[in-house]
Amino acid sequence: MRIHEKFEGKIAILAISGKLMGGLESFLLRDKIESLIADGIINVVIDLSHVKWMNSPGLGILIGCWKMLNQAGGNLKIANATDKVNNLLMMTHVIEFFGNYSSVDRAVSSPGWEAHLQPQ
Repeated sequence: MRIHEKFEGKIAILAISGKLMGGLESFLLRDKIESLIADGIINVVIDLSHVKWMNSPGLGILIGCWKMLNQAGGNLKIANATDKVNNLLMMTHVIEFFGNYSSVDRAVSSPGWEAHLQPQ
């Protein structure tokens, strides 16, 4: 699994490629989220367009990332989930936590960031 990071204002966009299947490799995502939170970045879009498959441990990693960001006062949104990944998100009702946007731009411009992006 690979993670490519870019920023849109105060929102981090993490593009993941490969499989999100749990194991040591998937903890890279958790570590990346922890690093972002330490740097004060608490709003994240995860682009899943290049994730070929995700299983329940991978799903657990996403839920854990959502929980860490939520506890920090931030938010996590999903963009571009493939059909296979989207089916898993829908069957498990996890989609209700994240939402699934058809593009990164839609996720970034969607409601729900405003309260978290106001100056402190």
